[in-house]
Amino acid sequence: MMKKFSLGAMMAVCSLGASAQVAVDSSYNNTYYQQRMELFRKSPVQKNAILFLGNSITERGPWQELLPGKPVVNRGIGGDNTFGLLARLDSHLVMKPKVIFLLIGINDIGTGIPTEMSANNYRRIVDRIRTVCPKTTLYIQSILPMNEKILTAAYLKNKKDRVIALNQEIRKIAAERKLIYIDLHEVFADPEGELHAEMTIDGIHLHPSAYAKWVEFLKALHYL
Repeated sequence: MMKKFSLGAMMAVCSLGASAQVAVDSSYNNTYYQQRMELFRKSPVQKNAILFLGNSITERGPWQELLPGKPVVNRGIGGDNTFGLLARLDSHLVMKPKVIFLLIGINDIGTGIPTEMSANNYRRIVDRIRTVCPKTTLYIQSILPMNEKILTAAYLKNKKDRVIALNQEIRKIAAERKLIYIDLHEVFADPEGELHAEMTIDGIHLHPSAYAKWVEFLKALHYL
């Protein structure tokens, strides 16, 4: 999910109350991010595209194979966070996509970026999309649940409450902006709120069959 930093860490300062401030690691611009961006710059621009925006959960999705014949564009970058997506957003919006499926935030949680800061970035992302691409249909997707029993990434351990808190903020943003919020927990969460064990490779990333269920869910809701 998250890549090792190859550049100096970019630090953001978050105010906590009236008197305290804390620096948090908001790095995103590592070598993998740069390689993906180089690929994106050299890729042809598709018109009326269905654009998937996000991190490794999006990047690993076989969207083109699951949606044959449709103009699908995958702009996921493994390890990306809300700072990284905000920084690269305009380069994707030049294609004026027909539809955007947005999913970002788990790496913010993994690196300890406060929920308030992530939510602020999320608002900026949403508002920028609506300003630059007013005719684009924007779907806001919830951060996926994780499975603690299987989870191998130590930086994501014991973060269930943080996922719930950020999803609450994301849902609030969707309501404020009158956008559709897609609760993916309806597909991926078991009765205990954990990611279904049979759907995941490592407690967070998905098997191909899980992506197929994801697409079926979106189709059933008439979003695809």
